[in-house]
Amino acid sequence: MQWNSPAEAERFVLDYANPILRLCVTYSLTREDAQDICQEIFLKLLEQKKEFADREHEKAYILKMAINACKNQLKSAGRRRVVPMTEAECLPAREGEEGELMELIRALPEHYGAVVYLFYYEGYSLDEIARLCSCTPAAARKRLSRSRKMLAKELEVGS
Repeated sequence: MQWNSPAEAERFVLDYANPILRLCVTYSLTREDAQDICQEIFLKLLEQKKEFADREHEKAYILKMAINACKNQLKSAGRRRVVPMTEAECLPAREGEEGELMELIRALPEHYGAVVYLFYYEGYSLDEIARLCSCTPAAARKRLSRSRKMLAKELEVGS
């Protein structure tokens, strides 16, 4: 795969833009931050000219890049700025077909939301999630279990 061809650029956008954007949402990043991360990942792939054994390896590598970029974004000094609520009230609602459920996932602590997203939306096993999130498989299972309990509790309260 040549990452510098227009066809590969289009494939990257079609295959990975939405998963990256959704993963970023689980880390409570803005849509703009998520779009920046998506663009950064694509540019890094162009610079690295990395070859992948297969599409699964490629997908795991790209999502790991996204997880790391999200964590870096949350640690950055620019992220710590405070915005008055009066500025936020005129923003339009976020787009998305999942609506309420994605909002609940986004409200989870960051490492819980990422595990839920990777498990249910991307179809990764807990062992794969553990590798992607740099934790043990037991920690990934516990995070998923706790996430389910938190989501169930919120869904019961919302009903």
